[in-house]
Amino acid sequence: MNALAATSRNFRQASRLLGLDSKLEKSLLIPFREIKVECTIPKDDGSLVSFIGFRVQHDNARGPMKGGIRYHPEVDPDEVNALAQLMTWKTAVAAVPYGGAKGGIGCSPGDLSSSELERLTRVFTQKIHDLIGTHTDVPAPDMGTNAQTMAWILDEYSKFHGHSPAVVTGKPIDLGGSLGRDAATGRGVVFATESLLAEHGKSISGSTFVIQGFGNVGSWAASLIHERGGKVIAIGDVTGSIKNNNGIDVPALIKHKTGGGALKDFSGAEAMDSKDLLVHECDVLLPCALGGVLNKENAPHVKAKFIVEAANHPTDPEADEILAKKGVVVLPDIYANSGGVIVSYFEWVQNIQGFMWDEEKVNMELKKYMNNAFNNIKHMCKSHDCNLRMGAFTLGVNRVARATLLRGWEA
Repeated sequence: MNALAATSRNFRQASRLLGLDSKLEKSLLIPFREIKVECTIPKDDGSLVSFIGFRVQHDNARGPMKGGIRYHPEVDPDEVNALAQLMTWKTAVAAVPYGGAKGGIGCSPGDLSSSELERLTRVFTQKIHDLIGTHTDVPAPDMGTNAQTMAWILDEYSKFHGHSPAVVTGKPIDLGGSLGRDAATGRGVVFATESLLAEHGKSISGSTFVIQGFGNVGSWAASLIHERGGKVIAIGDVTGSIKNNNGIDVPALIKHKTGGGALKDFSGAEAMDSKDLLVHECDVLLPCALGGVLNKENAPHVKAKFIVEAANHPTDPEADEILAKKGVVVLPDIYANSGGVIVSYFEWVQNIQGFMWDEEKVNMELKKYMNNAFNNIKHMCKSHDCNLRMGAFTLGVNRVARATLLRGWEA
């Protein structure tokens, strides 16, 4: 099942639990606006190349739409639609005053030079600048994009609208980015994990962890878990997978990776078959990479007691059902990885006020938002007798539905 079908299925299940009117349900599911643009740029050798850019603006009942822009060869309308819809529910779960959006360009950023990426980003911004804005739609980095990409969007947008630092988040600190934004998603994952384990009388200290994905989110999560006394016993990424039942020295592994080393060549652990990573015995499994990695084939063999979804849509619905029957507790992505959008909100607030926060305040506020969201999800689980995924979806969908009705939607 693809991401759009799975997200829509979860939404409809939440809608039934909430008893939403069928017309309102349909209205909430349909995107506010879908944008598709052609982006032609000269390459460094003088030849012309064309790419397709997308921006789906899903819902703005609770505030400006918010969501990342990804550069990836598999970017397509279905994927962008699913992720935009997920952002609508995610921002509502986190209680930040945003709606949902997502965007992307179908390209392989690794095949383009920095100057080609800059030209592509500026052309894309020229095509959508009148449809985004500080109080309309606020992009952020995603897969294949970064703070530099946001700096180019900010600069190009400001040529049309005047200096507008709040038009994007995830910017470089020198251009109004927030302290703590780089670590925010990984730190939020750790706060979420702490809340989940505490609910079951456990803590990070003394628990074992397996982490799939060692990019920004996975490396920060691993580092913060290691700091708190958790034992990371297996880690994998595209360069290979490793294990050490006594615990991997995460700071040493980060140093090894920063120096250009592949995970499988790290001397402090032994290499393992990557397909065994997700089914390796542990207390907590953190999928921090791609979607759909837990499926009906490998779910029966998962040995983790808890799964914290640091990636977007890592668990197929079929796998969800299998894991539920096995008694595995799954903390859903629309809550678990919301730390990034929460600190993006803090960045937006700082830009609008022209008053920057120190990192301690950012992290303190992030923990408060993550803890409040977890408690609200648990309340919905009790009210609707449902699991954590449906608790999060009913919380998010209910908030958007209420905002829609309060604004004067008519059935």
